[in-house]
Amino acid sequence: MTEHRHASTRPTASGPWVIDTRDIGRRAGLSRPLVRSVPGEGVGLLGVIAVPEGGEVELDLLIESVVEGLLVSGTAFAKVEGECSRCLEPLTDEVEVRITELYAWPDSATDETTDEDEVSRIVNDLIDLEPVVRDAIVLALPQAPLCEPDCKGLCPECGGRWAELGPDHGHETIDPRWAALQERFSDDNSEEK
Repeated sequence: MTEHRHASTRPTASGPWVIDTRDIGRRAGLSRPLVRSVPGEGVGLLGVIAVPEGGEVELDLLIESVVEGLLVSGTAFAKVEGECSRCLEPLTDEVEVRITELYAWPDSATDETTDEDEVSRIVNDLIDLEPVVRDAIVLALPQAPLCEPDCKGLCPECGGRWAELGPDHGHETIDPRWAALQERFSDDNSEEK
């Protein structure tokens, strides 16, 4: 029954994010480090800020065997690209997140007493790090990234960047209700000359 319950979350042994844990064993206290670069393209807030095409996520983790499963802890680091939410200029940044995740052994008390989406699972001695790392990076990224903390954005009239326009930049705007009156006075002034 447990096998059927977790069939939709079964990782495959072929992905770079999937780790074979048979060498760690189930005896509490055993551990092994995992330092690996994995393809990270698209990890982030797509269309806003994310790991670019060809980019990688650097994993520096420790996998420890505990009574209820495997505890994965450490950091994930990636370079991200996007555009400023105010001035639309391209930007680059870095994100480093702390990872701490328990992967439950099949038929452990944790496995039996938690819903499928509450805790990650070990399936056929494999763990899939991608969902955990992806979620941590997405939560660490700004939803409205800025090129500078005090970016003033774009001029609403001409679309120029305020940072490049200077303090004297401005546009004379006339209330449409007064436009006809201004035209009349400018015509009168030109006739007097």
